[in-house]
Amino acid sequence: MNQTYQPHRAYQPITPANNKLLRRLWDQRRFEMHRQKVRNAKCIIDDRPPQTYMHVHLKLKKLQMEEERLATIERDNRILLEKMCYIMTTRGRVDHTNDYEQKSLNKTKRQREILRVTHENQAILRRILSKEANYNHLQWEHEWRLNKQYMKNISKYPLSSEWMDWEYENRRPMKEPEVYRNRQGSVQSSTQSDSHRSMMGSNGSDASQRNRLSV
Repeated sequence: MNQTYQPHRAYQPITPANNKLLRRLWDQRRFEMHRQKVRNAKCIIDDRPPQTYMHVHLKLKKLQMEEERLATIERDNRILLEKMCYIMTTRGRVDHTNDYEQKSLNKTKRQREILRVTHENQAILRRILSKEANYNHLQWEHEWRLNKQYMKNISKYPLSSEWMDWEYENRRPMKEPEVYRNRQGSVQSSTQSDSHRSMMGSNGSDASQRNRLSV
C-alpha cells in the first residue's frame, strides 16, 4: 500500500511564538510585502538595448546631397550633349584650326652638334678601314691546312666519315697566300718543298711496308 508523506497541519514558526495562528498570518503578510517589493524593485544595471534614432540610420542630409550631385551631373551632361549636337549639325562657332609651328630655341646648336659628331664618326671609320690588319688570316688558314695534312699522315686509324664529309664540303685548293709568299720569299718555298718530300717519303715507306707484309 502506497503511503505519501504529509507534513503536520499545524504551522511551525521559525522563532518561538505564543500564538501560532497569528504568527502564521504575520509571516504570510511579511512574505507578500517582500514579494511586492521584489516585483517593484528597479534594476541597478540597465541591460536594455540603446534607443535608436532615425537620423543616425537614415541620414537624410546625405541622401539629399547625393541627389543634388546627381542632378548637377545630369544637367551638365545634358548641356554638353546639346552643344555636341549643335556642333554636329552645324559648322560650329569656333575656328579650331591651328597653324602654329613648333619652334626650338636651340635647334641650330643641336644641328651643328649632330654635324660635328657625324664628321668625327666618319673620320674614325676612314682611319679604321685604312688601317692594315696585324694578323694574316690567309697565313693561319694555310698553316691549319698543313696541320690537317700532317694529322692525316701520322694518324694510326682513318678519320671518321663525318670528318671526311666535312672536308669534302669545305675543301679548297691548298694554295699559299700571296701576302705570306711575299713576306717569306724563298725560305717559305724551300720549307714547303721539304715538307712535301717528307710526306712523300712517309707515304713511300708505308707502301713498301705493306708490300712486304703481303709477301
